[in-house]
Amino acid sequence: MRKILLALVAIVSSSAAALALAAPAGAITGDFVEDNEHPYVGLIAFYDADGEFTHRCSGSLLTDTVVLTAGHCTDATTGAVSAVMWLQQDAGADFDPETGAPAKSGYPDGCAEGTKGTLCATSTRLFNYGFADFAGFPDTKDAGLVILDQSIEMPEYGQLAKVGTLDQFATRRGQQKATFTASGYGLTETNPVHTISFRERLMAQATLTNLRSFNTDGFNLQTNGNGKGKGGTCSGDSGGPVYLGGFESNLIVAVTSFGMNEWCRGTDFSYRTDTAAVQQWIEDTVGAEWDE
Repeated sequence: MRKILLALVAIVSSSAAALALAAPAGAITGDFVEDNEHPYVGLIAFYDADGEFTHRCSGSLLTDTVVLTAGHCTDATTGAVSAVMWLQQDAGADFDPETGAPAKSGYPDGCAEGTKGTLCATSTRLFNYGFADFAGFPDTKDAGLVILDQSIEMPEYGQLAKVGTLDQFATRRGQQKATFTASGYGLTETNPVHTISFRERLMAQATLTNLRSFNTDGFNLQTNGNGKGKGGTCSGDSGGPVYLGGFESNLIVAVTSFGMNEWCRGTDFSYRTDTAAVQQWIEDTVGAEWDE
């Protein structure tokens, strides 16, 4: 996938198998609130071999060094070979895109002095589960890992839901009480006139649409953030966690993956992480790292 698809604004990508437009997802929209519940969710910037910024995503620490994100964020075709992760709630809020002056956190130039290993970390180890420009839809394999160079200690980390956790919601009756919460640093509004990007960790709740459609088929989670008290995702939220439950939930069932239009409206899709294949890949990848 080209770099532009993963930059600050989502540009539409087509998939012949999808029979619809799929755009990598970004920021929290609608009725969002500041996310101070999940301090292990961070803003991730990626860089090419020359150290130039390529794109940004969101991600969550599963351990002190293992970050779960989307495969299209760590995909080698973006040119990314390294990354920096910031964990401040307002990590990039005071970045000035006009002058390029970095935020107090250091975003997007690196860790601010005194924050490396506490609120910021670098990485040169990026892993992609198999994402290849939404090929193989609906099993896009849109999961990725970033292994940090510095350990970041947290009182808690994101917890992967047990394999098959979402299967209970596959029937219409099961959908009636299903609430999900997405967290990320993406765009909050985008339209033909302007975009709004706070670069802060925000979260919003959505309701389940389905798990067994042509676009989901057991691999993706489709949610709807329209309505009072609800919100969706947009560009830059990609890779951020999707929790089963409300704002206080810590149970990750998916990572934000794509939407059906570039304006971040309508339904949202996230790639399920409660599958045996994804969790085995995570275990194998992390295990190989520790064995080196």
